Amino acid sequence: MGRITASRKQLKPDPRFGSTLASKFINCLMLAGKKTVAQEVFYDALDEIKKRVPDEEPIEVFHQALENVKPQIEVRSKRVGGAAYQVPMQVNKGRQQSLAIRWLLIAVREKKGRPTHLKLADELFAAYKKEGAAITRRENIHRMAEANKAFAHFAW
Repeated sequence: MGRITASRKQLKPDPRFGSTLASKFINCLMLAGKKTVAQEVFYDALDEIKKRVPDEEPIEVFHQALENVKPQIEVRSKRVGGAAYQVPMQVNKGRQQSLAIRWLLIAVREKKGRPTHLKLADELFAAYKKEGAAITRRENIHRMAEANKAFAHFAW
């Protein structure tokens, strides 16, 4: 008997843009089951982005930002004969997406003292321009993978 997991099939596209990715992001942003609040925060952030990049669709900026944060490669620990090696490995599509979402939200939640929709707008805009905390995190992961390229033959 396999566990029932929240599947992609059940994910409904978000009401404003009809994007399932936005819907997924809203679900990850949501705290304590307050989806309406999460949606408000997300849409306010996109409205903020609309002001900053008037000639782009805000949802496109969001997609591009996520795309820029996605890691291509990451390190995983692998035990070989009593020693743990950091082995660089390709990241699959689903994990790329969830890591990108997670890193953006961590970056937003680490900033303090301003409304969340402004922090989210800042972070998405930064990621869109390939800068900001989430991008830094991705760069670090890539750097670690690069440094541990010697152990790539342990990949399983």
